[in-house]
Amino acid sequence: MSEKPIVAIMYDFDRTLCTKDMQDYSFIPSLGMTESEFWETTNEMWQSEHMDSVLAYMYSMVKISKDKGIPLLRENLVSMGKNVELFKGVDGWFDRLNQFGERCGVQIEHYIISSGMKEIIEGTSVSGCFKSIFACEFLYDENGWAVWPKTDVNYTNKTQFVYRINKGVLDVANDLDLNRSMPEDSKRVPFTNMIYIGDGLSDVPCMKMMKAYGGYSIAVYQKRDSKVEDLLKKDRVDFIYPADYSEGTGLDLTVKNIIRKMAVSDTLERENTKQLKELSCSD
Repeated sequence: MSEKPIVAIMYDFDRTLCTKDMQDYSFIPSLGMTESEFWETTNEMWQSEHMDSVLAYMYSMVKISKDKGIPLLRENLVSMGKNVELFKGVDGWFDRLNQFGERCGVQIEHYIISSGMKEIIEGTSVSGCFKSIFACEFLYDENGWAVWPKTDVNYTNKTQFVYRINKGVLDVANDLDLNRSMPEDSKRVPFTNMIYIGDGLSDVPCMKMMKAYGGYSIAVYQKRDSKVEDLLKKDRVDFIYPADYSEGTGLDLTVKNIIRKMAVSDTLERENTKQLKELSCSD
């Protein structure tokens, strides 16, 4: 465990760090389809078959690729990550916050919790900035073709990954330690040292979790509208900002202020613990 307090910043990916659904940049065009054609096909199946919406799009990726005779290979998906368009300022954001955390005396860790594809995220220019990427992923057969969902991150089960970060149980196959009872003071990252950044309703469970347990939640947007404003009005998020990660923006300044506050709170808590221990030893 780090000697420094850890601040975990968790991000959705689609429309949070990049400008649209990650499949839209390269994967869907590779099928000879438009974005609307692919998502309409997926949504029709999701609703008619009463499927989990994320499993529906993953099934569509496999089936349509197979029907068209186009190999759905892991390396192909990873290579598509290079075409993902990130929001302004994202490329320098992580290093800048890490350095700011150092100056504040805390260790910053970045995590992805996304319903998008892990393989595509791994191909982006920022993939190495994250301690863990929790996202949907395929299982591949002996020929390297995607055949089955290995991990499904839907809108409600996103919260399990917040618990994994809280306890330091980052292996998605390790449910035993995830569900094991653990004293609050032994958890690796307290909820009060967490920030969740997302773009909308799919992130509400994690955002509400932050507010309930003392962390912070921020909704980012490309164009401000009533849905974004309602998140703030209905107390589902703490802040809303344009998805501009450049230095000096409202988003940048607020995240730094939150980190600064977390660093001070942790220092005060450690001092309180130290004094209590000294008193107990003198009794």
